[in-house]
Amino acid sequence: MSSWIQDSPRLSLGLTAVVSGALAASAVIGLQNAKKWYSIHDLKGSIPDASSKHDVEKINDFGGAAPRTEDSSTLSKEDERGIALARRARLGDYDEALILEQLARNRVFLTDEGLHALRNAFVIIVGCGGVGSHAAAALARSGCGKIRLIDFDQVTLSSLNRHAVATLADVGTPKVACLQRRLEQIVPWTHFDAVNQLYSAEASSTLLGPWPSSSSSPAQTPSFVIDAIDNIDSKVALLAYCHSHSLPVISSMGAGCKSDPTRVFVGDISASTDDPLSRSTRRRLRLQGVKAGIPVIYSSEKTAPGKAQLLPLPEEQYASGSASELGILPSFRARILPVLGTMPAVFGLCAANHVMLSLASYPGHGEYISSKGREKMYDGILAQLQGLEERLARSLIPGFDATGLRIPVNAEDVGYLVDEVWRGRSAISGLTSRLALVRWRKPRGEWVDTRTEGQKAVRVGLDELVCVTKDEMLAHERRVLKGDEEPEEVYGREVAELVEKRWAEERGYRAQRG
Repeated sequence: MSSWIQDSPRLSLGLTAVVSGALAASAVIGLQNAKKWYSIHDLKGSIPDASSKHDVEKINDFGGAAPRTEDSSTLSKEDERGIALARRARLGDYDEALILEQLARNRVFLTDEGLHALRNAFVIIVGCGGVGSHAAAALARSGCGKIRLIDFDQVTLSSLNRHAVATLADVGTPKVACLQRRLEQIVPWTHFDAVNQLYSAEASSTLLGPWPSSSSSPAQTPSFVIDAIDNIDSKVALLAYCHSHSLPVISSMGAGCKSDPTRVFVGDISASTDDPLSRSTRRRLRLQGVKAGIPVIYSSEKTAPGKAQLLPLPEEQYASGSASELGILPSFRARILPVLGTMPAVFGLCAANHVMLSLASYPGHGEYISSKGREKMYDGILAQLQGLEERLARSLIPGFDATGLRIPVNAEDVGYLVDEVWRGRSAISGLTSRLALVRWRKPRGEWVDTRTEGQKAVRVGLDELVCVTKDEMLAHERRVLKGDEEPEEVYGREVAELVEKRWAEERGYRAQRG
């Protein structure tokens, strides 16, 4: 057989080629398997053991992420290129024609004058989470020249469902640094000032202070402030400071637990309804003499069975210690607030839209609904209360002339009681239409003041009045105010406890107001 193969050169060459091909294929397959094995081995080796040391960002004393330095050991190549390009662009090493081409759509919408105003503006955004990040991104993309970002918090995994630009690589880094780094890659000519700090009343003058002067431009006061804070104390401090220092500001109310974008409105703070954060903010601002004049973004969406809502803390968490100790900071949230990722974006874009159009003096901008359009309702309720007090005086004080009788309540008090204290609902039935105010108990003693000659006035405090419907008011007048029944007998213990609770709240706010 071997001699036959040797006598057949062609066959010998063919067999040699087949064997060589098989060996080559085996070598290639072996090399690929080896590479695959080494790749898997390296990947597994890169996953640290739970007890191994790590380089996760440290958390500072008040819950903020430690600032990350811009060196090659912590930045990706893309980030390095973005930072370098931004530095050159801010020094003027960027073609103006390219900037105008990138802003071409805004330019034709706002006109050259409007775009010029926006490019020369200095906007401060306080709070760089879901709402603030979308506002910052929209303003930067639209050409805003200077943006100061203020936030003490860090990007977390749960931030990624609503943050405008954060990626997995940003988890554990300060939100302000993340925003600056990402937005610089989009608009390298925009100047950013990232402040990794908790906003507080004591730091207001510094955090809301001017943009520092340079060799080419003087110090610049803020053109606008966007409040995207979700902590009530910081929010009130910011809004009160802006109001007292005449700084233009727009505030985002609560986007949590909201799902209907068609019910998002922009209007005066006195117009915002169905929002616990807005209600608390209005009450606290009222104590500082601020009752209106601050534009806000709010949702009129009402809660309903089956909808997302903030649930109470479980009993085991209460048992573990004070509920106030469960949050990062005093008065900060200790629970995960249900948030649909789209809603903070809607609120943030509304804020950016308001700022851009304001700065550009866009025609018709700012013609939002004013003060709920409820002034007539308040006047009507006040007139009903006046009439009720006059009827009571005639009924309970024999021979009394109630003509010209005055009451120590005005339309503003009516609005406060109906909307803030009683949440726009009857204390008795919970109904929201045809509302009225009425004394809860029959007046006793000297409840009409006639000490001043020619002046007659009733004595009634805001914490003696209850919101009811008109029909309930008439029945209450007959059975309680002119009759002999007590409210507890007529309405039961649950309603009486609700009334006492709301009065206690009102007295607390009145005590703070001094």
